[in-house]
Amino acid sequence: MVKVAPSILSASFNTLALEIDKVIKAGADLIHLDIMDGIFVPNITFGPLIYKDIPKYDGVEFDAHLMVIQPENNIQSFLDSGVDRISVHVEATVHLQRMLQLIRHHHIKPAVALNPATPLSTLEWVLEDLDMVLIMSVNPGFGGQSFIKGMLKKIELLKEMILKKGLSVEIEVDGGVCPENIRDVVNAGTDIVVAGSAIFGKPDYAEAIQALKHY
Repeated sequence: MVKVAPSILSASFNTLALEIDKVIKAGADLIHLDIMDGIFVPNITFGPLIYKDIPKYDGVEFDAHLMVIQPENNIQSFLDSGVDRISVHVEATVHLQRMLQLIRHHHIKPAVALNPATPLSTLEWVLEDLDMVLIMSVNPGFGGQSFIKGMLKKIELLKEMILKKGLSVEIEVDGGVCPENIRDVVNAGTDIVVAGSAIFGKPDYAEAIQALKHY
């Protein structure tokens, strides 16, 4: 069954801890943290200090997606925050493998994120160093965008790469995933879907999550 990672980018920040508690009790497998710097993407969100104030839950991983330029300049604060996974963009750093080794050294699962136009060939020499690849199915920076259908083929090709190498790297997909396209997204090879507006703002979080899990 596909794992569902609600993105708190779409949650109400006035009652953030309550919102997270509600989606976890509703069946969320991970909590997705969109970290934006206003430079790599045209938006600014929050940093590791916000995460430190969020209650932690047994069995639920916190998944930090760093949409920041030169993440090596502030990675230490995220390494110290206690998150379970950190995704860095291949487009944002020159020394990608060094970043991944640093993340794993801190017993955090390393992941690489790819923008829609970034080719899978950029993963060729780091795939074995990863626990997860995050495929962006919208251009990052804002929630509520529509899924780019061309990303289905990209997911399929990535799955082939992973299986060919005999690896257990998970594929996470972020952007525009909803009940109307979840079947195609999962059938392409996705293990984890990030969902923001498809969950937050809905009257019943459990119903919204189950609509994604039981497509």
